[in-house]
Amino acid sequence: MKRFVYSDNAATTPISENVYNAMLPYLKGDGYGNPSSLYSIGVREKQAVRRARNQVEKAIGAEVRTDPYSNIKEVIFTSGGSEADNLAIKGVLFGGALKKGKNHIITTKIEHHAILHTCEFCEKALGCEVTYLDVDEQGHVDLKQLEESITDRTALVSVMAANNEIGTIQPLKEIADICHRKGTLFHTDAVQGIGHMKIDVQEMGIDLLSLSGHKIRGPKGTGALYCRKGIPLEPLIHGGGQESNKRSGTENVAGIVGLGEAIRAATENMDTVLPYVRGLRERLTEGILKIPYTRLTGDPVNRLPGTASFVIECVEGEGLILMLDQFGICASTGSACSTGSLDPSHVLMSIGLPHEIAHGSLRITLGEQNTVEDVDYIIEKVTQVVERLRSMSPVWEDKMKGRESLKLFD
Repeated sequence: MKRFVYSDNAATTPISENVYNAMLPYLKGDGYGNPSSLYSIGVREKQAVRRARNQVEKAIGAEVRTDPYSNIKEVIFTSGGSEADNLAIKGVLFGGALKKGKNHIITTKIEHHAILHTCEFCEKALGCEVTYLDVDEQGHVDLKQLEESITDRTALVSVMAANNEIGTIQPLKEIADICHRKGTLFHTDAVQGIGHMKIDVQEMGIDLLSLSGHKIRGPKGTGALYCRKGIPLEPLIHGGGQESNKRSGTENVAGIVGLGEAIRAATENMDTVLPYVRGLRERLTEGILKIPYTRLTGDPVNRLPGTASFVIECVEGEGLILMLDQFGICASTGSACSTGSLDPSHVLMSIGLPHEIAHGSLRITLGEQNTVEDVDYIIEKVTQVVERLRSMSPVWEDKMKGRESLKLFD
């Protein structure tokens, strides 16, 4: 029987009822005021933004600033994770690093494109030098290479908290310690990590951190950048001077309120939600790996609780996703056909998978709203679809006849 199973939570998440209810007063009634206004409905909006900022500060371990007249804001609201990543990198460079001759950025080969494409821009437009760190076969950053790559020209090191495709979690505190010992700033793209792993910017020594609302059951188009007090940051958007003159534009109050409620719920409920989601993932992984010539990618233990990423031999990821959709299952593949590219995932290639194997990727990301029944249905239908696709594959036929053998799986 066909049912609907949403299992692509790393792409986006369904907004929660609590978040919806928190946003609603700012979408209708008298919740339309401009937070910069002096009259009462504007003041109420300003207070709502401040409460949401406090929720984000508390959730990430930043200093909670309750003084309504303080112009020091370490949490800057943005339109999402991509803008926060851009603001972190370009903001540090234009905020004084370039003037000091610091035109070197260090990142990894498996970052989100919001980081990689921003670094490419800085290379081409600003003449910056970028070092792209290697990772091992499970996606861990090479810490020795990181330490050796930092020079007196290094303005910033940017390493994601957890990978969006394979789920591997990076050692953030160790990376921060290396950066600070060598005299450079550390930024982490924590879009996938917030609400799914413990993050404390002060304990971990994180200087800048990007996050997004729609990955934690909040609204799309909302995000934030944490920037530690004292770090010069040039805004990308100039105008009315909102967000302590770090991000101008009339605030999206409803979205900001939704982000605040989402991150509060996600971080306060981690002790109960994460073990539940991890159990679903382990059940899913066990079932999918019963399919012959299938492999889990990423760190098998130190990974995001809901992320299960596989490569399946003699199967094209695009066909797999489209056939699963016919059974009502939403999942994803690292092969970006939707962008007009037939190239396999840069993440899978960076962890050493051959081109032909990386094309057969399947990423299933579970959330608190998923059930055991969802997982069993996914296992059943993935198994059926893989059998169907392989039955039509001449490559699979050759492999079964012994004319082809890929060492990765043998």
